[in-house]
Amino acid sequence: MITIPSAQLIEEIERSEVDYMRDRMIAIQSRQGNPEGIEVARFGNATCYYSKTMPWASFNTVKGFRSNDLDAIDAILDFYRSNNRKPLFEIVPSLVDANALKRLSERGFYPSGFHTSLYIEPSSLIEGLSDDIRIRELREEEFDSYASIHCRGTGLSDDGIPYVAANNRVLYDRPGWKFYLALYRETPAAVGVMYMKERIASLTFAATLPEFRNQGLQQSLLLRRIREAAIQNCSLVVGQCSFLSQSHRNMERIGMKIGYVRTSWVEG
Repeated sequence: MITIPSAQLIEEIERSEVDYMRDRMIAIQSRQGNPEGIEVARFGNATCYYSKTMPWASFNTVKGFRSNDLDAIDAILDFYRSNNRKPLFEIVPSLVDANALKRLSERGFYPSGFHTSLYIEPSSLIEGLSDDIRIRELREEEFDSYASIHCRGTGLSDDGIPYVAANNRVLYDRPGWKFYLALYRETPAAVGVMYMKERIASLTFAATLPEFRNQGLQQSLLLRRIREAAIQNCSLVVGQCSFLSQSHRNMERIGMKIGYVRTSWVEG
């Protein structure tokens, strides 16, 4: 059983986050005509994601950055500036030293927030499910329903529903991806997504409709996905969330532990 995060575990957690985002972005890019204007570039260890139509930080992020990528900083910045976009650097403790942070600061970047990566071994899971909750895999024809919960659960406008549906539908048949629908007393109320690669599962997204919060839906979705990861012989499950958010609390309640808290560096 893993009890204390090691250097190897930290790298495995970060790699799982890089892998799921890369696969997601490549899938969206493969839509006919690349309507979201997706580009993925690699500079040293750093993978850079960009979307022309989606300006949010999660789609314009630098993942996997290391101290030995100092010479690539200007090339990374040129990649985003040529696309008229300001990137977000995800900085993982122990993988980036003071010199790299100083260089980012000299380029006008500063730490703007914190994000937690948690982990659990599937075999250490203790399960439990309310009688009011039923969870099943999402059907291919249900992506409009998925997108509705996705948008309303995260505060996005309903105008985004067709775009969210299209950008997630392309993941449905890709290896490693699984979508789940949670029903509260048989009413669709929450969704969760998972990506598996090389025996590591990433809990990539989850949302609950506001009117169904505080009913245990997210904990139930966590349990279901972790159970599936165990069935698929995954040795590690990783989840990401804002530090001390409700998602963070839910993950700790079902036994997940903090692997690290990374900082988000943005340009001033």
